[in-house]
Amino acid sequence: MRAGNKPTLIGGIVENVVRSVGLHTGYCGWQVVEGWSEIVGEYYAKKSRAIRFQNGVLYVAVPDSSWRQMMSMDSEKILKSIHRLPHGRAVKELRLVAGEKGL
Repeated sequence: MRAGNKPTLIGGIVENVVRSVGLHTGYCGWQVVEGWSEIVGEYYAKKSRAIRFQNGVLYVAVPDSSWRQMMSMDSEKILKSIHRLPHGRAVKELRLVAGEKGL
């Protein structure tokens, strides 16, 4: 490193490259998948898992139809929490999928 140059944070570089090749929306959506537990909190994180992001839709696995129903009632609140994140606007819709094993 030359004298007087400050180090550049790699996170900013990665995001700029992703944006320049047209993958920014997908990248942002997958950031939501990765941060699901922190976004929804412990109560929902115990019984749900973000499993996929595609075309603005965040797919969330829940163990059964009762959990799907309960989370669907809070889906607007969950979306508002997601949209507060810097990368959260990539998510346009939640799709709750029942029956995911391992929850």
